[in-house]
Amino acid sequence: MTRVLIFGTGAMACALGGTLARRGATEVTLTGTWPEGLLALRRDGVHVDRGDDAWSAPVQAVPLAEAPPADVSVVAVKAHQTASVVPFVVRSAAAGGLVVSLQNGLGPLATLQAAVGAGRVAGGVATFGATLLGPGRVRVFRGEVLVGRLDSAAGIALLALAAELTAAGLPTRLVDDLDSAVWTKLAVNCAINPVTALSGLRNGAVLGDPRWLHLLKEAAAEVGAVARARGTTLLADPVEQALAVARATADNHSSMLQDVERGAATEIDAMCGAVVREARRSGVPVPVNEYLYEAVKAKEAAGRRPASTVA
Repeated sequence: MTRVLIFGTGAMACALGGTLARRGATEVTLTGTWPEGLLALRRDGVHVDRGDDAWSAPVQAVPLAEAPPADVSVVAVKAHQTASVVPFVVRSAAAGGLVVSLQNGLGPLATLQAAVGAGRVAGGVATFGATLLGPGRVRVFRGEVLVGRLDSAAGIALLALAAELTAAGLPTRLVDDLDSAVWTKLAVNCAINPVTALSGLRNGAVLGDPRWLHLLKEAAAEVGAVARARGTTLLADPVEQALAVARATADNHSSMLQDVERGAATEIDAMCGAVVREARRSGVPVPVNEYLYEAVKAKEAAGRRPASTVA
C-alpha cells in the first residue's frame, strides 16, 4: 500500500487527505503543529462535505517532528510556512520518495526543489475551493488538480497519485506547461483572495458589490499583463477565469479571509507581492496589486495574533 504523507492540517490538507483515504487504497497520514487539528484527525478522521456528497475517512495524524517516511509527500501548508517544513520533508522523502507541492503563489516549489532535487519534486495547482469548518472538518467546492509532469523515475509515482486522486473523486491531470497553470491560478488568487480578505465577503458576494468587483477584475487583468510580459500564456482569460471561480465557489470563505479572521499570517507575499516584484522586473504597472498588497499587509499586522500553526 502506498504511504502518502500530507504536510498540513488545514482545509487543503484535509480535503486531499479525506479524498485519498476514502477509497482505502493508500495509507494516509497528516502532519503539522496544530494540536486541536491533530487530535480531531486521530480521534475522528477527516469529515468532508462536498455539498451533494459527504463522508468521513480515518487517517493517521502525527506532530511534525514525528513525520514518518513516505512514498509520496504532499506539501499543503501556507506558502510562508514552506521553509519551516523543509527539513521534515527532506527526512520523510529520504528514501527516494516523490514530493508534490500543492500550494498557492510563487516560491514554494523552487524552495522544495532546491532542498530535495528537481527530479523528485512536482508542482501543482488546485482549482477547487476548500473551507475549514473546524478541526478535521472541511467543505470542498468542486474543481480539479493540475500537476506538472515529471520525466524522471518519480514520474511513475506521480502518475499513480494522479490516478488515485481521480478515482477517489478529485480529477487530477498531468500537464506539460505548469507555468501556465500556475500563473492562471495566480491571477485568480490575486483577484479573489485579497478582495475577500479586505471586504469580509464570501467569494460570490464580491460579484454583487461594484467597488470590490472592479478591484477583482483589475487585479486579474494586471496579473495577465505581467504573465504576457514574461512570455507566459495563460490557460484562460484571467478576468473571466476569476469571475468563473468566484461564481463556482460563491459560498466559500477564501483562504485569505479565513487567515485574517483568525489573526494568522496570509499568503499575500506569495500572491500580490510576487506579482508586484515580477512587474517591476518587467516594467509593467500593477497599481491595483500594489494597493491590495499594502492593504492586506496592514490588515494582517493590525489583527495578527502570536504563534502561527502549520495549517
